[in-house]
Amino acid sequence: MLVILPMSSASSDSMPASERLSKLLCLIALAAGLIAGARPVLAETYPAKPVKIIVSTSPGGITDIAARILGAHITDRSGQPVVIDNRAGASGNIAMEAVARAAPDGYTLGFASTGNITINPLLFAHLPFDPLTDLKPVGPIGMVPLFLVVNGSVPANTLSEFVAYAKAHPEKVNYAAAGAGTTPDLAAREFARRAGLNLVMVPFKGTHPATTAVITGEVQATFVSIGPYIEFVRNGALRILAAATREREPYVPDSPTFAEEGFPGFEVSTWFALFAPRGTPDAVVEALNGYTRSVRNDPDAKRRLESNYIDPLNLTAAGFAALVKADAIKWERIVRLTAARLN
Repeated sequence: MLVILPMSSASSDSMPASERLSKLLCLIALAAGLIAGARPVLAETYPAKPVKIIVSTSPGGITDIAARILGAHITDRSGQPVVIDNRAGASGNIAMEAVARAAPDGYTLGFASTGNITINPLLFAHLPFDPLTDLKPVGPIGMVPLFLVVNGSVPANTLSEFVAYAKAHPEKVNYAAAGAGTTPDLAAREFARRAGLNLVMVPFKGTHPATTAVITGEVQATFVSIGPYIEFVRNGALRILAAATREREPYVPDSPTFAEEGFPGFEVSTWFALFAPRGTPDAVVEALNGYTRSVRNDPDAKRRLESNYIDPLNLTAAGFAALVKADAIKWERIVRLTAARLN
């Protein structure tokens, strides 16, 4: 904000130095007060028009579901429409680049999962933007663990049977992922590395198309958050082989963890979170962070989170920024071990 204040008609040359200094300090204090006072006003008036959230995956997957839960919550609390704009492809880079290049005014935002932000910079050597510096962390609404699932016709009822089957059919057992370098893809690469398998990745434009391909039998396996597909597990179209969690999940208590199946420490989860273009005012980020933190107190949103087995995360913008940095370090190690590189 530029503050211009009128000067006295009295000649400044005839004014004592101490008096000129006193007036200057008063002007500086007044200007600082006006600037500081503008911040809460901005937070109170935002949003004043519709907000667009660009989502990194196709409709129907868990990232899209989480984005729509948040969007409905913002609309309900602010009275302003939230438009969900799905831009799948290139492991989420298409969507996140659009966000990075948007005006930093809080009216074009991005909704991403862990891989879009912390993994892609490690895999793509020539990205036209940097997700870790060109996007401003706002806040997550929750996270989910990943499960290794196979089509019901795959001749493996346990993880050990799947490992034996894949070893007996090298380069003929495939898995689906929402693009190379996504969290499910790296989870599969790390599992294959530790199990000594040679699996073939089949890319899709989004989690939902990837999982649908496993349900129909087009592809044999995938790593996925199970919430949207629990009915397919119950009717036998999908079979859970293991959960990448520390302990068994209460909603699928019969599914063992990777540690129980001989892969200690194999734990993979993904968060779903809101990001803004770099340069977005802190007051707007704080207002948006308030929505990500209050979503779990919205009865309808809470019901939808629970029905999709999304565990709420309650983090400040600063706390979430710290989590993003920590995850970038964690995934750098996995990328190095799996020798993953895309271009």
